[in-house]
Amino acid sequence: MPASPHEGPPTVAGLDLERTRRRVRMGRAGVWACLVAGPLALAFTVTQPNVRVVAQATPAPVRTTQASVAVDPGGYAAEFIDAWLRADASRPESRFALRAQQLGPNVQLPEPVDGAKAPQRVSAVRSVRGAHGLWSVTVAVQDTDAVRYFAVPVSASSSGSAVTVLGTPALVAGPGTVKTAASRYTVDVPQGPLTETVGDFLSAYLSGSGEVERYLAPRTELAAVTPAVADQVGLETVSGREQATAGQQVPGDGTRVHVQASATAHSAAGRWPLSYELTLAARGGRWEIAALTSGGGEEQ
Repeated sequence: MPASPHEGPPTVAGLDLERTRRRVRMGRAGVWACLVAGPLALAFTVTQPNVRVVAQATPAPVRTTQASVAVDPGGYAAEFIDAWLRADASRPESRFALRAQQLGPNVQLPEPVDGAKAPQRVSAVRSVRGAHGLWSVTVAVQDTDAVRYFAVPVSASSSGSAVTVLGTPALVAGPGTVKTAASRYTVDVPQGPLTETVGDFLSAYLSGSGEVERYLAPRTELAAVTPAVADQVGLETVSGREQATAGQQVPGDGTRVHVQASATAHSAAGRWPLSYELTLAARGGRWEIAALTSGGGEEQ
């Protein structure tokens, strides 16, 4: 109802009553909001997937190590043996004695007789690596009438910048011989087109008498020895691995055979026996050189 014009302004008690009513209405609205939101919040929680957060560990740094290759101290061992054999215990101030003692501080020096001949050639021929930087180096010493072998104990840093001979060298026996398999070239090759091709090729190859290319099969590349090492080349014997090498007639195209040829190179310096393993291929009624093997190695 509209206020009566005779009514005065609201009293303090009336204002307090109105504020109380507003608080009650707001409280009821909050309760209803909670009641409505409660089931919705519960449904939202239930329908959410079970997400599991896993912290990813920081990958450990990858450590790369470069394998160090130990430097073979064979050269130093040969240098020591050369100086040691030339040194004299009665002359410790000589350059040979000083060098030997620099490499092997605790090594006793020899006492050669007057007129003893110095070694003609010294070279390391075998190095065996042990643990903790230890090596055993075999050194060959070429004298005027024989070859002697010394085993030298050596300690060396991995870089080879520090080397020490640990003890007096040991005079040891030379290497033995290895039993080898029987030769694969068991077929005797008679005089004929095959031996003619082999002889002409070796003559061109060693003495430069003619062009090497004319004897080669297609896609085979071989250069003559330069400078020429022989004035004349003589073919001694030819042995084959296949029975086809014994025939007097050249077989059909594509036939390949293997032979071993012994030759002699003559020059102003003397006579030199040589041996070669050759692969030949038949083409167009003639034999052609398809490959050359030197020293029992791979075909060239």
